[in-house]
Amino acid sequence: MEPQELRKVGLKVTHPRVQILEILANASPRHMTAEDIYRELKERDEDIGLATVYRVLTQFEAAGLVLKHNFEGGQAVFELDRGEHHDHMVDVESGKVIEFSNPDIERIQHEIAAAHGYVIQDHSLVLYVRPKRKK
Repeated sequence: MEPQELRKVGLKVTHPRVQILEILANASPRHMTAEDIYRELKERDEDIGLATVYRVLTQFEAAGLVLKHNFEGGQAVFELDRGEHHDHMVDVESGKVIEFSNPDIERIQHEIAAAHGYVIQDHSLVLYVRPKRKK
């Protein structure tokens, strides 16, 4: 994602915004907390405070650049909105977030909504998982 994207959504191109956008664009894993972003900025010797990181993330969310997820039992995590829908699994032991897509799950959700007289406007599916234990 390029800095021009900031202008497209009505935000000024500032150094903190560009740095945070770049970190999110290159994030691996793709889901980061504000604290993760702050630590990455410190590793880059950037003088951008945690309050600024939170403020920029709030602006990015309002502008539709990032998605904020509040998974149970954990901190809010952020990811760039790349436009493709996906669901999530959260490992309850490690906190790791795994993205997945499944056309059968999507179809069944639409069928369930239709059977009740509805059309899905938007949805979020989160599975809370733990590693399978060997017997």
